[in-house]
Amino acid sequence: MNWLKSQFQPVDNSPLILFRICFGALVFLECFGATLTGWVKRALIEPEFNFTLIGMEWLQPPDGPWMYVYFYAMSVCGLMIMFGYYYRMGVGLFTILWTLVYWMQKSHYNNHYYLLILLSLFMLIVPAHAYASRDAKRWNSVVSTTCPRWCITIFVVQLWIVFTFAAAHKLYPGWLNGDFIAMNFLGKRNRWLIGPWLQKDWLQQLVIYGGILFDACIVYLLLWKKTRKAAFVLAIVFNLFNSLVFHIGIFPYLMIALMVFFFEPETIRRIFFKKKPIITTEKSLPSLTPSCIGLVALFVVYFAHQLYLPVRHHLYKGDVFYTEEGHRLAWRMMLRYKSGYTNYTVYSPQADSSWIVNPKQHLTTQQSASLPGHPDMIWQFARYLHKKYEKEGFGDVEIRAEAFVSLNKEPLVRLIDPEVDLAKMPWQPLKHSEWILSPDK
Repeated sequence: MNWLKSQFQPVDNSPLILFRICFGALVFLECFGATLTGWVKRALIEPEFNFTLIGMEWLQPPDGPWMYVYFYAMSVCGLMIMFGYYYRMGVGLFTILWTLVYWMQKSHYNNHYYLLILLSLFMLIVPAHAYASRDAKRWNSVVSTTCPRWCITIFVVQLWIVFTFAAAHKLYPGWLNGDFIAMNFLGKRNRWLIGPWLQKDWLQQLVIYGGILFDACIVYLLLWKKTRKAAFVLAIVFNLFNSLVFHIGIFPYLMIALMVFFFEPETIRRIFFKKKPIITTEKSLPSLTPSCIGLVALFVVYFAHQLYLPVRHHLYKGDVFYTEEGHRLAWRMMLRYKSGYTNYTVYSPQADSSWIVNPKQHLTTQQSASLPGHPDMIWQFARYLHKKYEKEGFGDVEIRAEAFVSLNKEPLVRLIDPEVDLAKMPWQPLKHSEWILSPDK
């Protein structure tokens, strides 16, 4: 109970303020950079058909240049967050816009897109603009040099969940035997300077077992004062390596920025906010008011759900590496390489004719590469074809998929029951779909 009371005790808000500045800068770089690198064009503008969140097919990207305007608006939100200028408006608008982008497409799914939503929700409820911000200079009502301890604790707990399950999910043969890393690094063999090094067996073994140890231990090493500095240096090296090798956007730098929550607030104040007054924490613990208890209940529900999501795949029949049921939102990061092919047979009873559809005729290169390994996308594209041919006057067509997939270096296996008319199959998000096949666990 004392620990719970301590979470409402005021502490120096320096880590929160510093993270706000870093978070806003990274949001700006992510969104503005997506327009410069062509990601917006490839992922959202060029596709004839977008794989949205199931049930939200109406959520399609704006046409033409408006998608760029959309991302420029998010870039401005990043600057508003960084400078603390109309902070709540900036972070609130960014959270909505980024979540919609996340729901618009899943061909380019990345765990850090999801993490960015969760962190944005946190930033929406914490007073990260209370110091060193434009809002604090304009409005005395928001000025503060402290924040409740829970404003820092929630970031630490979220990181513990991310790293703990990232480590646990690596404990499977495809990671431990080196298949995924070998295949991934083979594709980088022509990279300048680092390409030949990535082919070294000793380096691949270091990545395999070092990755597990890092994910499993880093939070604990950061929490312990004696190992904190060394762990921070290790985290920087680890994340810079990931950035250099895997090219995963702002994610490595976001993880480095989150490390500020493990350091003593006084340390952060002394290094980054030297003019800020020294804060003396009261020794007496505050009492738990009804609003405090309500907030605790809210976080209990939230973190219980965060613990459920990474293990929910055990509730589904089949191997999650094939079925993908329970894969997303579970911190299953950089674990497997899937390849294969999918073709559709369309039969029109009205025209009494059938034909083969190659998805590559309708999808972008990235979408075509993602489709064979994702049953939900195979199902969505079948629904798309059904509507397309129905509009073209072929009536209520039947659509079946000839889908095969290979996991890492394993042989091709059939992924979808070829006898099932996918156009008639409802999507079942809370239980296994029997038409999705996989080898026995």
